Amino acid sequence: GGGNNSTFTCRTVSSSGTDAYSAYAAAIGSLKGPRHGGANIKVMEMLECIKEGVHDWKDDEEVSAFLHKIMRKEAGDGSGLVYGMGHAVYTLSDPRAVILKENAMNLARGTDFEAEFMLLDSIERLTPGVFAEERGDIKNICANVDMYSGLVYKMLKIPVEMYTALFACARMAGWCAHRMEEMINGKRIIRPAYKAINQNKKYIPLSERI
Repeated sequence: GGGNNSTFTCRTVSSSGTDAYSAYAAAIGSLKGPRHGGANIKVMEMLECIKEGVHDWKDDEEVSAFLHKIMRKEAGDGSGLVYGMGHAVYTLSDPRAVILKENAMNLARGTDFEAEFMLLDSIERLTPGVFAEERGDIKNICANVDMYSGLVYKMLKIPVEMYTALFACARMAGWCAHRMEEMINGKRIIRPAYKAINQNKKYIPLSERI
């Protein structure tokens, strides 16, 4: 399927008939999550962690070893995630990341940020192999839009607190369009469809429970 979490949140909340402010606030709440629009902040936090944990940023073996630690939850934030890598829809290549990487490279070239850019490039290049070794799953994993956006913001001297806010500004037009479509054409509240997969258990009276 298509779409994204924050846009779907906006549509879902709008389908309840609530006001626009509540729908957009809900979308922003979704966007700030570290697995959505807040991921570029997590990338920059991860980058700082790798910079401290890797002595030679140009040594592929040392960088790979640290990525293994991240995936084993021995380093980083303990999530086991390499932020900035992988996308549910863009499985072969994220066109946004390609454009941002080129611009990040142009901004970083000849500056103090060039080494950080090259480290991100190494992370992008080495993560698929590390993932295959750790998970035993050989599949294409590409960099997503968050891999280089944080560094671009940093080079432009934009405060970290503004990263997600800028992303929200870019998303607002789309949220408005989706809300309008939902309000005009939806006419029904969006409800989730859950299916229990657990096995039925024998009922135990309260008096017999420990």
